[in-house]
Amino acid sequence: MTASTYLITGGAGFLGINLVRYLLARGHDVVSLDIADFSYPERDRVRVIKGDIRDRSSVDRAMQGVQIVVHTAAALPLYKKEDIYSTDLDGTRNVLQSAFEHGVERVIHISSTAVYGIPDHHPLYEDDQLQGVGPYGEAKVKAEEICRNYREQGMCVPIIRPKSFVGPERLGVFALLYDWARDGKGFPMIGSGNNRYQLLDVDDLCDAIYLCATIDRKRANDTFNIGAREFTTMREDYQAVLDAAGFGKKVVPFPAGPVIWTLRVLEALRLSPLYRWVYETAATDSFVSIEKAERVLGFAPKYSNKDALVRNYRWYIEHLKEFEGASGVSHRVPWKQGILRLAKIFF
Repeated sequence: MTASTYLITGGAGFLGINLVRYLLARGHDVVSLDIADFSYPERDRVRVIKGDIRDRSSVDRAMQGVQIVVHTAAALPLYKKEDIYSTDLDGTRNVLQSAFEHGVERVIHISSTAVYGIPDHHPLYEDDQLQGVGPYGEAKVKAEEICRNYREQGMCVPIIRPKSFVGPERLGVFALLYDWARDGKGFPMIGSGNNRYQLLDVDDLCDAIYLCATIDRKRANDTFNIGAREFTTMREDYQAVLDAAGFGKKVVPFPAGPVIWTLRVLEALRLSPLYRWVYETAATDSFVSIEKAERVLGFAPKYSNKDALVRNYRWYIEHLKEFEGASGVSHRVPWKQGILRLAKIFF
């Protein structure tokens, strides 16, 4: 296969760096466009553009000589509402318009299963109704509309809706579980934990993205759910991390109703890092059908939920000194635990 030049928006992020490594390993040239510093060892092997996707001149600069764009950049749910809308909508429009004008072959848009909102049935299929919850979910729905508009202009714009994905460099909300497991604590679960909550390993997501970049254009120019094929209950899957930590601790279930109301109050007071879509779906089933991706793309996930969580936990332990004391709102750093750190005393 002829090597292509890939532009990754959000290349310094969690998915971005995993995709950078994936593409470099396959002989491709890579351009990273990100507002954050690209501080990885691969720095000298990548053309790094530091800029904001809301700035059209930065996007145009990054687009030079590019055949494939993977649009991963987004403002995450903990960002301010205005930043979510301007980044996820204006930024997405900038990327697509620039790619259109530069004759780029494909733009692969990384959306989210947050576009399904809080659904009333499972599994979820690509043609189910879209109803985003909160600014992030709403922006993701509208960003997909922008993508479809460019498809109508003749562009190839595959849309990927991944489940929450984990793997090397992923911290964010999962750092709560890993921190408690490392310290020999049990872990509280919203509800019984008997619900099925599908996750995804980032390496499997990179496979899906690469398939969208390389298979026949007409087949790729569609929308695909991506997730693990194998997953059990949330309680069982999270327990695998506590078992890997080796302290004999257990997942501890709590009644969903009171916990959700408490977390709403704590979120309003900015005392908890958990946002509505996380805690209001944590006690419910949440899984998508990946049949379409398997059939059309040939997608074949390698990791189960348990595999992905434990693999990420081991990476967390090995790299702990690199981010100890750091916190923020991106997936690359642990989220501030706020008042939840005090709750750890009781486990």
